[in-house]
Amino acid sequence: MKLRILIPLLLLTFFGSTATELPDSLLRRYAAEMLIIGFRGDSVETDPDIHHYLKDIRPGGIILFDIDLTSGGGLGTRNIKNRAQLRHLTDEMKKMADYPLFIAVDQEGGLVQRLKPRYGFDRLPSAYHLGIEVNNPDSTEFYARLMANQLNDAGVNMNLAPELDIHRPDCPVIGHLDRGYSANTDSVAFHAGITIKVLSDSGIIAVGKHFPGHGSAISDSHYGLTDVTSTWNENELTPFKKLIDSGELQAIMTAHIFNRNIDPDFPATLSHSTLTGLLRDKLGFDGVIITDDMYMKGIIDNYSIEQAVIMAINAGADMMIMGNNINTGYEADRPDKIIEIIVKAVKEGRIPEERLTDAHRRIERMQQQLH
Repeated sequence: MKLRILIPLLLLTFFGSTATELPDSLLRRYAAEMLIIGFRGDSVETDPDIHHYLKDIRPGGIILFDIDLTSGGGLGTRNIKNRAQLRHLTDEMKKMADYPLFIAVDQEGGLVQRLKPRYGFDRLPSAYHLGIEVNNPDSTEFYARLMANQLNDAGVNMNLAPELDIHRPDCPVIGHLDRGYSANTDSVAFHAGITIKVLSDSGIIAVGKHFPGHGSAISDSHYGLTDVTSTWNENELTPFKKLIDSGELQAIMTAHIFNRNIDPDFPATLSHSTLTGLLRDKLGFDGVIITDDMYMKGIIDNYSIEQAVIMAINAGADMMIMGNNINTGYEADRPDKIIEIIVKAVKEGRIPEERLTDAHRRIERMQQQLH
């Protein structure tokens, strides 16, 4: 794997013209809006990083967490402490941004929910409970509305959910955590579709994940390269295909998985065959493609961040999560560095300018869906 990672960068030096038509200010703006970034504070008034991000960088989105993994903290040590504090934080961020800012959380239900009962929010059941144990559309819709109400009450307008992955009991990051609606892909599409429509009708961007299917993995891409070649089935694309065809799905998150059935050389997040060839061209998706966190070990243990960012954008990614909440540590200037990587690569012809203008078009269209 490590021997292959230099090949795309050598090829990219010959990919596209070194001349750019975008003025530098617009190039930086387009590069910044491709980022969904995290910060440590729980208040705009007291945190210098969020001031810098929203006033100077102007990223496309902010991702919120309730636990600060970079300091080994427990519950309530990051951005979320209680309902009133969270609403004040999101209101102030939107005022400071002065542009359509995506504010994202992972609010799936079950074991994966940032808006927890201890912070004053109602408990949401897991996808497994709704899709397998109950399997009733009225229940799924009821809890989707509760979820939408929670998010709106908190001032959050992007949910990194629902799961479109299948349930496989021995998958450590999906099955073990009861995150999948079903082992049956039609059932996954059915229940996820209900959730997506309710969220969309409530003005919340739903992000289906993790393309092209993470549910059959038997390892966790948070901690290393995950290979699903021998366990993945093409039927895992069914929920994505059905929900793309429905017209409701506005954004899809990539998986940091290696799947030789689709690309023999590169993980999905960095794979042109996967994101453009399969998701764009074959499945017909023209919404926003968002990467999972680019500092997860499935990526960062095998590629430099410069390589990964350039490859992800050239593969077809429109936005990249840089949560700054991984055990690689917190770096306040990480977003500045990523923007410089993108701008430099465009000017050198290693990223075609059209990739940024295409991403801008999709991001801008999605911004228009915010209430």
